[in-house]
Formats: sequence, structure tokens, C-alpha cells
Amino acid sequence: MKLYCLSSDAAKPCFVLSFKELLIMLDCGLSAHSVLNFLPLPPVPSTRLASLPNYTPPHLNDPLLEGELKECCGRVFVDSIPEFCPPLDKVVDFSQLDVILISNYTCMMALPFITEDTGFKGQVYATEPTLQIGRFYLEELAEWVSGAGGAAGAAGAARRWKELLHVLPAPLALALRPRSWRRLFAPAHIARALARVRVVGYDERVDLYGALDATAVSSGFCLGSANWVLRSAHEKVAYVSGSSTLTTHPRPINQAALRGADLLVLAALTQTPAHNPDHMLGDLCVHATVTLRAGGSVLCPVYPSGVLYDLLECLSAHLDGAGLAHVPLYVVSPVADSSLAYSNILAEWVSVGKQARVYLPEEPFPHAALVRGGRLKHARSLHDDALSDFRQPCVVFAGHPSLRFGAAVHLVELWANNPAHAIIFTEPDFPYADALAPFQPLSMKAFHCPIDTSLNYSQANKLVRELRPRELALPEQYAAAPAGAGAARPGIGADVPTVVVRRGAARRVGQRRGLARATLSGALAARLAPRELRAGLRAAPLAASLRVRDRRVSLDEPPAGRAAPRLELGAPDVEALVRELAREGVGEARVERGGDGCIVHLPRHDTLLHVERHATHVFCQGSADVRQALRRAIAACLPHV
Repeated sequence: MKLYCLSSDAAKPCFVLSFKELLIMLDCGLSAHSVLNFLPLPPVPSTRLASLPNYTPPHLNDPLLEGELKECCGRVFVDSIPEFCPPLDKVVDFSQLDVILISNYTCMMALPFITEDTGFKGQVYATEPTLQIGRFYLEELAEWVSGAGGAAGAAGAARRWKELLHVLPAPLALALRPRSWRRLFAPAHIARALARVRVVGYDERVDLYGALDATAVSSGFCLGSANWVLRSAHEKVAYVSGSSTLTTHPRPINQAALRGADLLVLAALTQTPAHNPDHMLGDLCVHATVTLRAGGSVLCPVYPSGVLYDLLECLSAHLDGAGLAHVPLYVVSPVADSSLAYSNILAEWVSVGKQARVYLPEEPFPHAALVRGGRLKHARSLHDDALSDFRQPCVVFAGHPSLRFGAAVHLVELWANNPAHAIIFTEPDFPYADALAPFQPLSMKAFHCPIDTSLNYSQANKLVRELRPRELALPEQYAAAPAGAGAARPGIGADVPTVVVRRGAARRVGQRRGLARATLSGALAARLAPRELRAGLRAAPLAASLRVRDRRVSLDEPPAGRAAPRLELGAPDVEALVRELAREGVGEARVERGGDGCIVHLPRHDTLLHVERHATHVFCQGSADVRQALRRAIAACLPHV
């Protein structure tokens, strides 16, 4: 087996596993850190952003660079439609991929870059919530980018700056391979990519071209999130990505299915190992309450699913207890209506506690009751009729967490100069200071309360010890610092052989395969005449034609004239051996019996035969004729089939 790493972001993994002549892609995460180098795309024209001064590197006069770069408070941004960093496309030919297995909706955003315009002809598998919520994510992004594309005007084609990184200031000068960055696909391409996905359920076995089985098991991270188990006749590979052992709204992690794997691939651990999710959720509620009591509003840049459901449940209950039940909650997203409604019909994918509410009958999540009570309102955009009675102070959940797209961009512009308002970052994907950089100077308060329920390093180490794999593979970001390397950094330090994979590299993993399962044809089986060797064991010689087709191995009838071979096994019978030696005329034989077998002595030929249970040793000083006679005698008295 070989493992290829195509992503530089361990939280948005993309691996390709070469296993039993199949190329299997494990996740196709899209790194969005690159968008932080671009100016925001406001949903309505922004005078402030449009009036930012152009930036030109010192001692450089390049007319092709004119208008591509803008400066804001000492930091340089690209004035263009933001671009993303897809998985590497030069390491593995995407047209040769056989299967794509997706673990959760946060790790499927690069699917159009893999399947569209690449010649891809394979299969894509994901759970139903992963497909539907991933669709929400991609459709939301596509609508924001396409809606603001016209406003970007001529700045939409900025490319020259990528040739001049060596003269640009940091952090733009530190951008990783910007020439490989790409814009998001059009909605039509996204729809075609999602149409390729085949839906699977938990614990459902999927046959992959007859070579192996793939099974999705619950990972406990988000709705529909899965770890994948790949099984052949003699090997087992477990892919653990975006897993959680905490008790939240998804179904708990299934550890039993992951135990005893020959190879465990570990990815998508927490991005905020120093922050406890429960403490961060409590801090968020406190910051929101203090801000609202002071007459300010709260903005939470979030994705349209995932942690949003927990935020609505916990924050609404906290505000009720704080006497702020009159404060309205707003969710602004092109897919807000679909996401909130869809989450309440996923009873089989949620925790046992939320499943029990379905049979009362009640909705698993309380936001449906908040909508019916008029406290929670959702809208596709800021100018939607649902926000015609927009009241402040309030709490607004809007995207995008990077503050480069969506309604959150306009709200930050609107509230930036009022210190009574606050913005609270809960998504761990982006450094909040970098997200706010294009909006400086900023008077509104900013709080960082990242909520990431993925495994931290301590939990991951404990999980690896419990799963006991034969070998562990992980991205280089998760490898523990070697002894004597100076300051220790957190990492995975398992007591199993560990393979560290770097972006763009391929590593041999797992044990070399020595066995394969084959099927015996009915006609050949009917010709066999098994002989009982001992109680419970029967054997028969076999002559067959080996056939391999579509990675399936079979044994068929041999060509005409090929007889089954004679197979000797076991130790020769000593008394029969003495008789056969006499028949061959090698002279008188003396037999000495001992605890470790029998010794047959032929004094005339200076020869000893030591017969043991599992071996027969011959010590002969005689001529070639004597050795041939010994061979015939031993073969005549050996048990055979």
C-alpha cells in the first residue's frame, strides 16, 4: 500500500490510498486560508473598501500590477475575487481515481475540483447528512462569490502579484503556492459534482469493485460524520477523520469497528488544542449577555450548520435565564431555511437523547420552537422581507467565518465604529485577527471563543492506544517533536510504528500483502476426493488454472492432460520404512527408539536415518545408488494425498 498526501491543511485532509490495485481518495478538503489574503466581497457596495489606497512595492514600476493590491492599516490585500487552495493535482491523476470516500461535510468542499473537467470516472460515497449539508455549504459559497463577482469588476482577474511575491510584504509574501489557487466552481459544476455522490448509511458495507469492502461508522463529530473501515480478506484499514468523543448532538463515535486495523490513518484533529469547547461556549454566552445588556448587538460569523445548532440551543437558554428572552435571534444565509429545517428530520443520525425527543413527539433541536415563537428568524440575505422588522439589540448568525463573503461583511462594516457592538468568533478555521484585518481600525469589541469538538492530542493518543493498530499514519503537523529537538510541541506519540506523511509526498504503509482470497469453481470442486488426514482435517491434491478478472481471483479447471499432483505429508511409518529398505536390498537395518523419534541404522552403508514427528534427517556416506534407494524407500512409505 502507498499513501499520498495532497493537502497542506491537516484539518481539511485529502489522502489517496493505493490499496489492492485501487486508488482510493480519503476526503477532499478545501483549504480556505488563502482567502484571508483578499479584500472582502461586500453584498452591497462599500465606499470604505473602494477608497483604500493602491499599493505598489518600492522601487518597482510594473503597469500590470496596477490596481491589483490595496493597503489597509499597513497590511496589503489582493483586490480580486478570493481564491481557494485545492488539493494537489500533479501527484495523482484524478482520472485514475476509483473511489472517493468522504468523512464529513467540512471535508468535501474540494469535490468539484476533483471530479469536474478532470476525466474522473470513479464512485463517490458519503452519508446523507454529509451530502445535503455539504450541498448547503457549497451552494452558499457559490451564491456569495457569483453574486459579488460583478461588483469586483476589472479587479476580478488579478494575477500579476503572484509573480512578484519576493518584493511584497508579509504575510502576502509568505503565501503558499498562490499559482495553484483557484476560484470556486460555478453552481452548475457544483451540482454535477454532487450528483455523483452515492448515499450510504452507518454500518452499510459497500463493495468496491470486488477488491474490498468499505464501511462508514459514526465518528461523533457532526451530523452524518463517518470514519471509514476498508476490509479485504486479510487486511483492514481504518480512516479516522474529524472524530469526537464528547457528548454533543451527533451519534457517538463507534470505536469497536476501528479496533485491530493493520493501518490507521488519522486526520482532522482539533485546530484549537488549548481551548476547551465547553468553556468557550460558556464564555460566548457571557460575552453575548454583557453586550446585549449594554444595548449592543452581537455578530457571530458561522457556517450554516454544525456548531450553529448548538449555539442556538445554548445561547437561547442562557438568555432566557438572564432575563433577555425578548432579544431576537437572526440567521442570515442563502441556505438558512433549508439547513434549519433539514436538521430536524435527521433522527437516525443524532444522539440517543435527541432521538428520544422525536418519539414524544418533539423536534430534536429547539430552533424549530424558537421559529414558531417568533424569536428566531431566518433570511436568505439582509434585504430579505423576513428582516423587514429588524430590531436591535439582537444576535445575528451570518457567514462567512473568514469575513470575506456574505452578510457578515456588511454587518461588520455597519457596526465597526460602535464600541457597544461585539463580534464573537466561534469557528476555528481562521485566525480572528487576520479575518478582521481589512476592517481596521475597529471600535466594536472582538472576542475569540473557538468551539472545536474534534479530538485533541490527549484524546487522540488515548484513542490510538485503545484501537491498537499495527501501524499509524498521520500528517506531519501531528507528529510529536523528536527527542532533543528543543521546545516540545504537542503531537501524537503512539507506541506503534508511525508513518509521517508530508504534502505532495508518498509513503509506503502497511505490510506487504502475501495472501489473497480465491473462489473455487463448482466443476473443479466436484472432481476433488478429499482424504481424512486426522479428525477434522481433510485434504485433496489440486491442479487448477488461476484466473484474475476485475480484481477477483478464481480457480478453474486445468487444461486437458494436467493431473493432480501427489502430495506427501507427515512422518514416514518406521516399520514400513524398514520393509521398503529390505525390498531395495540395502541390507539389515537396526531400529533404536527414543523420546524424540526413531533412529534407523544401516551399518553396512554407514548410514543413519533419524525419523522425527515433523522431520526426517538422513546421514549417508554411501554411493549414489544407496542414496537413490533410500529416496525411493522413504517416498513409498510417506503418507500422501
